[in-house]
Amino acid sequence: MRVIRKYANRRLYDTEQSRYVTLEDLRKLILDEVAFRVEDAKSGEDLTRTILLSIIIEQEQADGDAEVFSNDLLAQFIRVYDMAQPLPLARYLEQGTQLMLEQQKRVQDQWQQAMRHTPIELMRELTEENMKFWQKTIGQAGSKDDAKDDDETK
Repeated sequence: MRVIRKYANRRLYDTEQSRYVTLEDLRKLILDEVAFRVEDAKSGEDLTRTILLSIIIEQEQADGDAEVFSNDLLAQFIRVYDMAQPLPLARYLEQGTQLMLEQQKRVQDQWQQAMRHTPIELMRELTEENMKFWQKTIGQAGSKDDAKDDDETK
């Protein structure tokens, strides 16, 4: 697991690549499914969760059209924290999100498979199939004619 150290000056240092990184760099690691742990450089405390939340906040603020968390949803999350016995929300959200991502991937794969053939590619394939059919048919008819001619010459 890659270790990222967070220093008091709020800079993040990737120990594997020996360079400072940004939240955007860490977001790319997440997209590439690279496991990492962010730790406080001095105490070794695990800060991964805080950094992940920071990445989400940055994404939510970066593009108003791509908001995932509405104000109502965020308010409901805050209410869950105040419950006497909080709901097992984390596990539910993890499983639901995983299911949604798997379904999205399946739909994209099916769409790519369906769109694999452009109309021109489809026409080319149909033309090739037709040509093979006619060549085979003409070839068989030619064989019969040749056999018939051979019979007549005998």
